[in-house]
Amino acid sequence: MKIDPQTFDGVKTPCYVMEERLLRRNLSLIRDVATRSGAEIILAFKSFALWKSFPIFREYITHTTASSLYEARLAAEEFGSKAHTYSPAYTDEDFGQLLECSSHITFNSLSQYARFWPQVKAYNHLHPAEAVSCGLRVNPEYSEIEVELYDPCAPGSRFGILSDALSDELPEGIEGFHCHCHCESDSFALEHTLEHLEEKFGKWLPQLKWLNLGGGHLMTRKGYDTEHLIGLLRGLQERYPNLKVILEPGSAFAWQTGPLVSKVVDVVENKGIRTAILNVSFTCHMPDCLEMPYQPAVRHAETLPADYIKTASPEEHVYRLGGNSCLSGDFMSCWKFDHELQVGETVIFEDMIHYTTVKTNMFNGIHHPSIALLHEDGNLEYYREFGYEDYRDRMC
Repeated sequence: MKIDPQTFDGVKTPCYVMEERLLRRNLSLIRDVATRSGAEIILAFKSFALWKSFPIFREYITHTTASSLYEARLAAEEFGSKAHTYSPAYTDEDFGQLLECSSHITFNSLSQYARFWPQVKAYNHLHPAEAVSCGLRVNPEYSEIEVELYDPCAPGSRFGILSDALSDELPEGIEGFHCHCHCESDSFALEHTLEHLEEKFGKWLPQLKWLNLGGGHLMTRKGYDTEHLIGLLRGLQERYPNLKVILEPGSAFAWQTGPLVSKVVDVVENKGIRTAILNVSFTCHMPDCLEMPYQPAVRHAETLPADYIKTASPEEHVYRLGGNSCLSGDFMSCWKFDHELQVGETVIFEDMIHYTTVKTNMFNGIHHPSIALLHEDGNLEYYREFGYEDYRDRMC
C-alpha cells in the first residue's frame, strides 16, 4: 500500500512509522564521518533495536553495542556480528553466554574484572580466533548533561572507575577504555570531555588498543558540526596512534526518521482546559517525554509553554494532548492548532523512532502501536502488529 509521508493517510493507527529514506540519510552521514575520521561508529541497541531493519544497517556499519545478554544475542543472531558489550554488573548466570556473543567486554568496576577475567582468559585460550577484548569503563568526572536522570558522571555515580583507583600498570588483559558522558550532545561537549579524559587517564592511553567514547554524539542533528567532530577524532588518533577509536551513538542513527501516528478519540474540557484524548499514551509509548521531560513536536501544530493553556481563549484552538491510560499524569501541554480538533482526525508526533520502541510498555493493557517501515518507493511494510496475546503472554 502506497502511503503519503506528509499525511500518513491509510496507516492503521496507532503506529510508529520509520521512513527508509530518512534512515538511509542518517546512515550515509554516519558512514561518511567514520570513513573520514578513521573511527568506527556502531549502533547502540539501547536507543534502537528494530531488528527487521538490520539488513539496511549492514550496508553502512558492521558492529553494534549491547548492555545485556538479550542485546548481545540480538547482535550475534540478528545483526550478524558479535557485540561490543558493557553492563553495570554481569552475573554468573549470563556471563558464559555473553562471552559467546561478544567481541569486546567492558567491566564497570575492578571487582567485576577480578571476578570474571579468569573466565575470559580461559575462553580466549580455548578460542584464540574469537578472543574477546576486555576493557574498563572509566569516569572522567565531567559531563555537560543538565538532566540528572541522564548524567552518568554525577557525584556518586555507579558508572565507571575513577582515575585514583587505577595503578600505573593496567590489570592483565585490559586492552581498552570505555567512557560515556554525553546525551544528545554536540561535538564541542566531546572536545571538553576529551580534555578531562586525557587529564585524568592520559597516562594509561598508550597502554591500550582501543578507546570507546560511548554514545550521545548526535551528529545527525541539524546544525551539528561534523567537520569539528572529524577533526577531534583525527587529532585524538594522531596523539595516540595505538588506539582504535569507537563511538556508539543510538539516537543519531534513528534521529528524525519517522513519527508516531495517532488519532483523536475524544475531546474533554475541565475549567476551560481542553484535552484531546488520543489512542496512544505518553507513559506507555513515549516515556522519555515524561522522564526527561521534553515536549515533542506535533505536525501542523505550534508548541507552546505548558502554562499557556490556562489563559488561552477557545478561538485559539489550544489543547492538551492526553494519553488513554488511567495514569493521571498521562498528558502534556500544550499545542495550538489552526482548527478545532475532531474525533477521528490524525495527530502526528514527530521524531518518535529512537528511545520509544525499546522502552514502551503495556501498562493498563493499552493497545501497543504497530511498527512499520515506509520504503523509499512509498510502500508501507508492517514489521509488527500487536494484539491481546502480547499483553497476556507478558503475565503469568
